[in-house]
Amino acid sequence: MSKMLVTYFSASGVTGKVAKELAKIGDADLFEIKPQVPYTDADLKWMNPMARCNKEKFGKKDVPVEGRVENMSEYDLILIGFPIWYYGAPNIINTFVKDYDFSGKKIALFATSGGSDITKSPEKLKPYLSDTAEIVGAKLFRGADEEEMKQWLESLV
Repeated sequence: MSKMLVTYFSASGVTGKVAKELAKIGDADLFEIKPQVPYTDADLKWMNPMARCNKEKFGKKDVPVEGRVENMSEYDLILIGFPIWYYGAPNIINTFVKDYDFSGKKIALFATSGGSDITKSPEKLKPYLSDTAEIVGAKLFRGADEEEMKQWLESLV
């Protein structure tokens, strides 16, 4: 039987809500990806070119993560959730992925967004994963209900 982990970064709480529901439906463990230095509201104002989120994204900066998944080797399927920033994952997701060996793991991405889609996210994240990690799915949730989440999880196994 495979063991599943749901990991997520949530800037405003929307992605966190989806992650918690996915973990509950999938009977999975849950890990919140938090920056060592928390974001302020000003840091997330993407319309301001000097906001932290823009400096990180365009500067390709790593964002140090608080805490670690100590037993990553135990998981067969790892879900990674995030809000879409510039058609991809925020840099904290890249940092998180670089910190682990995902060799032989199945990875599924999920995201939340008010307007962007997730289609470019797998190709943008792939360089940070080991060659033998397999991205088995990517899903954008916009007000998703429990049935939609359940169907998506079933499609991954």
